[in-house]
Amino acid sequence: MPSGKIRFFDEEKGFGFISGADGQQVYVHASAVQDPSTLYPGAKVEYSVVDGRRGPQALSVSVVETGRVPRRPRKAADDMAIIVEDLVKVLDAAGSRLKQGQYPDRAQARKLSQMLRHVAGEFDA
Repeated sequence: MPSGKIRFFDEEKGFGFISGADGQQVYVHASAVQDPSTLYPGAKVEYSVVDGRRGPQALSVSVVETGRVPRRPRKAADDMAIIVEDLVKVLDAAGSRLKQGQYPDRAQARKLSQMLRHVAGEFDA
């Protein structure tokens, strides 16, 4: 089974390239990987190769060693302050409803949980 390193992978577009140990460039599609979010530049992988329409293509890609996870740029502190203030307002409204014995409806709860995840992700950047 050939091995190599991830040269490039765009999770949004769903594809990238592997630099094989033999110097061969191999196309990799997200469907060939169990968890595409683990493919960072420099990650060591093992894979099988087939001839695709445009050249060699990787199949059954497994990550042997993860690469260095790139850091995302943080939002400006002023921007985050506005986002946090808005989040506090939404949480206060949800808290008031809870004090009245009512949970937020499904749509509001989903939006609130998405906001919380997004803000947590920004602080974790």
